[in-house]
Amino acid sequence: MDTRDILLKALKKNKGTFVSGEALSHELGISRAAVSKHVAILKNTGYAISSTPGKGYVFRENPDLLLPGEIRHGLDTRIFGHHLIDYHTLITSTNDRAKELASAGVPEGTLVLAEEQTAGRGRKGRPWFSTAGDGICLSLILRPHMSPSEASRITLMTAVALSETLLGLTRLPVLIKWPNDILIKGKKLAGILTEMSMEMDQVDFVVVGLGLNVNSPPDHFSPEVREIASSLLIETGTTWNRAALVREFLKWFENYYSLIQGQGFSAVMKRWKELSDIIGRDVTVDMLGSRIQGCVEDVDDEGVLILRDPSGIFHRVISGDVLLKDI
Repeated sequence: MDTRDILLKALKKNKGTFVSGEALSHELGISRAAVSKHVAILKNTGYAISSTPGKGYVFRENPDLLLPGEIRHGLDTRIFGHHLIDYHTLITSTNDRAKELASAGVPEGTLVLAEEQTAGRGRKGRPWFSTAGDGICLSLILRPHMSPSEASRITLMTAVALSETLLGLTRLPVLIKWPNDILIKGKKLAGILTEMSMEMDQVDFVVVGLGLNVNSPPDHFSPEVREIASSLLIETGTTWNRAALVREFLKWFENYYSLIQGQGFSAVMKRWKELSDIIGRDVTVDMLGSRIQGCVEDVDDEGVLILRDPSGIFHRVISGDVLLKDI
């Protein structure tokens, strides 16, 4: 944590109680003028902090923002969220920004967060809807020791980590839709976009992008999107703390990421299949210029859909849009 994070932690620890500038100066090892400067910056970013001559500073309220200090406060991870958190109120795309940072050499675990994206995208370049302060737009930088052919596992793992997060916090019946969507009652709640850079036969870095609809009311979706998308607010009737959701996701993500690097992918794939409920289902898959109908026999460890059509022919489907017949 940097000096400002430590100051914020000290103020939060004494929420509702004045802490003198002298005490903060001593605890942080900086001058009282520096304390005052950092408090002013925290107030400008949205924290409700009051000051009274002779009494000091009192922390009153957190802003509903995805600020680095909010993500780190109570974060239960070893790596993710402890390096650079690159925060933006407005950005074109968190994935594009993460790729810039990754190319510049930032360490694994670097996190890019935005309140709003103007050019967010999903798979196949489709736009990703987001409005300021409603959802979570984040991208994580990974530097995994794996071959490019194995990198598709990261998308499956991310879907499991997000599903575990939502199951634990909301108890909603979330469902993973192959290959990269999270559904609730047939409507899209979240999407995942994984992008990779490689050198020869080695992965240089992977960027995992996540868009999650959190506190979006129905009227924040356009009429056409409203028919196919939902949010945690719509499904639960409750407003959710977005920073707490990010912290919980980072914990699950780090646990599963460590698991696949240390013990292999089988346990994660088993959990993915439990959460997707797609094996044995009749589906239609739309691909570029073609459509296949059949029964899903399996999803292999690279995320390839194994489909048996009505004539008994097996197809390996690498990419496509799946329509489940009962959704």
